[in-house]
Amino acid sequence: MDFKKELEEYKNKINAELEKHLIKENCYEKKLNKSIEYSLMAGGKRIRPILVIATYRLFKEDYEKCYPYAVAAEMVHNFSLIHDDLPGIDNDDFRHGKPTNHKAFNEATAILAGDFLLNNAYAVISRDIKKINTQEIGNKIRVFNEFSNAINKLIIGEYVDTEDEGKDISQEELKYIHENKTGELLKLCVRMGAILAGASELDVENLTKYAKNIGLAFQIKDDILSEEGDEKVLGKPVGNDKKRKKCTYVSQYGLEKSKETLQDITGKAITCVKQYNNSEFLVELAKYIANRDR
Repeated sequence: MDFKKELEEYKNKINAELEKHLIKENCYEKKLNKSIEYSLMAGGKRIRPILVIATYRLFKEDYEKCYPYAVAAEMVHNFSLIHDDLPGIDNDDFRHGKPTNHKAFNEATAILAGDFLLNNAYAVISRDIKKINTQEIGNKIRVFNEFSNAINKLIIGEYVDTEDEGKDISQEELKYIHENKTGELLKLCVRMGAILAGASELDVENLTKYAKNIGLAFQIKDDILSEEGDEKVLGKPVGNDKKRKKCTYVSQYGLEKSKETLQDITGKAITCVKQYNNSEFLVELAKYIANRDR
C-alpha cells in the first residue's frame, strides 16, 4: 500500500463532498458564505472524515454511504477551529499559513460562520437519516446521538482549557481537557465508521481504544510541535502555548517524556487494529499522526 497516495485520494474525495455543501448564491449572505468556505476549504489534513471512511471500510466496501457523517465531522472540526482562534479563546492570528477567519473577515462573521458549520453538520446527518430504510435506522440514530454528545464534550474541553490557562493543574485535569477537546471528535469518527458499517460491539469497543490512543497522540504531537515545530511548515507561530502559560503535555511532563509517551501510545493504537485483515491504512495513519510536522 502506498499510504501517501491513498491519503491524498481520501482527501480529494472528502474535498469534493465538502464542495457540494458550500453556498454559492444569495447576495445578502455573500460575506458569510465566503467566510465559511475560507475555513472549510483551507486545506486541512482531513484526518477526522478519513477516519470515518477508513474505519467503515474495515467491514464494508460501500463507503459512500458514510460520506454525510464524514462531511459533518469535518464541519464540526472547522467550527471548533474558527472559535478556538477567536480573541476570547486562543487569540490566534494564523492557521494553515493564512490569517485566521476573524482576521480575514471580522469577529462577528467568524463566530456566525462557525455557528453555521456546527448547525449544518446536524442538517447533513438529518437529511441522510430521513431517507434511510428500517434496517439501518437504529445504527444511524445511535450515531446521531453519539455525534451530539461528542460535540458537547468538545465544547466542555475547550471551556476547561480556557478556564485553566495560566493555572497549575493536575495531570488528571490535563488528561480530561485533551480527551474532550481533541480526543472526543477523533473517537467519534472511528465509532461512527464502525457503527455505520454494522460492526459488532466487541469491534466497536476495540476500535474505540485505537481512537483514544491516536486522540492522545494527536494532542501530544500538537504540544511538541508548539514547542519545537517549524513555523513555516506549521503555518502558525511556535511557542504560543508557552506565552499564554497553557498547561500542555510538554509543560507537565517535559519534551523527552512527551516524545516517549507519544511513541508508546502510538504502538498501543497499532496493536488495536492489527488484528483486522485490511487495517494497513489505519496502522499507517497512526504513525502519520505521531510523525507529522504540522
